[in-house]
Amino acid sequence: MNSPSPWVERWSHLLAPGTTVLDVACGPGRHLAWFAGRGHAVTGVDQDIERARQQVPSAELVCADIEAGAWPLQRDGQMRTFGAVVVTNYLWRPLLDNIVGSVAPGGILLYETFAAGNEAFGRPSRPDFLLQPGELLRACTAMDVVAYEHGYLPDPPRMVQRIAALKPAADGARPPESKRIAL
Repeated sequence: MNSPSPWVERWSHLLAPGTTVLDVACGPGRHLAWFAGRGHAVTGVDQDIERARQQVPSAELVCADIEAGAWPLQRDGQMRTFGAVVVTNYLWRPLLDNIVGSVAPGGILLYETFAAGNEAFGRPSRPDFLLQPGELLRACTAMDVVAYEHGYLPDPPRMVQRIAALKPAADGARPPESKRIAL
């Protein structure tokens, strides 16, 4: 099994026990396995779910080309929401609103992908697949940002942008003290 992203691992303590987790473009399921191993019900969506099915047989897996059709995570015409939504190494801008909208009130978004400047290190190199400075911050304006980074990572060399953001609870309550991070 591949280990989880250090970013996801670092901020996973913000999830309440038993929180439902959605992994968008889950690939072979490394984050599904990470969260399932910690007692979370996990759902993954990808156009190829076979490797994830082998790694996390208990996961709810949705096989869909999320770039070509309607958002597949709906129930009775309503977007499903999850206590946590995880996205790594994936960007399709038309889905940003659906991704943020899939975070339940009181839930968290953990997002990490390639950013402008990565073209100096290889793929992806097309601007369509590289976040611009502050782009995740702009996508999360209605959320409480716990952490945000945009910069260079050395191993392997790459430019990334990443965010951990909490969606306010339905009653507007602030996150409990245990979820607040002093900077």
